[in-house]
Amino acid sequence: MRDRLDRLALRFKELDTEIQNPDLIRDAKKYKDTMREHAYLSELMEEYGRFTNIERSIEETKALITDADDHEMRELARNELADLESSFEESEQKLKVLLIPPDPLEEKNIIMEIRGGTGGEEAALFAADLFRMYTRFAESRGWKYEIMSANETALGGYKEITLSISGKYVYGSLRYESGVHRVQRVPETEASGRIQTSAATVAVLPEAEETEIDIRPQDLRIDVMRAGGPGGQCVNTTDSAVRLTHIPTGIVVIQQDEKSQIKNKAKAMRVLRTRLFELEENKKNSERAANRKHQVGSGDRSERIRTYNFPQNRLTDHRINLTLYKLDLVMQGDLDELIDALCIASREEQLKAELA
Repeated sequence: MRDRLDRLALRFKELDTEIQNPDLIRDAKKYKDTMREHAYLSELMEEYGRFTNIERSIEETKALITDADDHEMRELARNELADLESSFEESEQKLKVLLIPPDPLEEKNIIMEIRGGTGGEEAALFAADLFRMYTRFAESRGWKYEIMSANETALGGYKEITLSISGKYVYGSLRYESGVHRVQRVPETEASGRIQTSAATVAVLPEAEETEIDIRPQDLRIDVMRAGGPGGQCVNTTDSAVRLTHIPTGIVVIQQDEKSQIKNKAKAMRVLRTRLFELEENKKNSERAANRKHQVGSGDRSERIRTYNFPQNRLTDHRINLTLYKLDLVMQGDLDELIDALCIASREEQLKAELA
């Protein structure tokens, strides 16, 4: 660990020199990456400095115990040594955690896709409940959200809904929400009062910036058409809907919620960039599949991650074996305890993998 810390200390000195270079700011991506790395190493080096100071104090205190003639002085030194050794262990553990570099994706905004799964209308209603849960959580964090597209059912559920969420550390907080969410409750559509099991799927995608994904015009087919759905002023009367097809991958994005063709195209491009970015990330993850065993869940939207049991007011996350008896509060957006537990579990698994 010490050799690695010493190498990182040298790298930190190099970065100190780099950020003084006025030419750095001309390359926006390099500037952002350099400042991110510098901020990470700054925190690490601060703790490393504390670690080495405690280590030095331990050696000096041991020498004092050995050399001191006064009995009372030796006792005071022994007591101080016990405190120093406790602080040393605490600092060492913190360094081990800090040695796991942060994922640059964690700072990204997201595009979230929620779809009703098995269960018909009840699944669509549950998808709407999940949408409200996440948007209330976003509001509690001071994040902003925007509905990109929605396919609503007659009873107010969603066959599918896509939204963007922007703010500080959005993907880092919500990345573990991808997967199958199962619900057990008496549906509004069930007259006999029987408990039914339904499901909805959630996909959390880090939103790509324009500079990260280059979409060549010749790789894109753009079709315009009249929007479907219930209609409304100008919705079905103009060719405002846009369908983008990325020819190399076959990815298709349809956007029709806006009255303006230009706005629909802009939204569709955001979704397309994000899906292409996800495709690239999945390729990278597949290449390092052996290292993904430490992750909390695979992020696969087909993986069952959580059960919401309404009759017992119980929520269970199957990946970390966490059960909370406050489902009513969770559905109102009180996700902090759950999100924190998932993030801590992920860090612990990463730390085990690093030490192994």
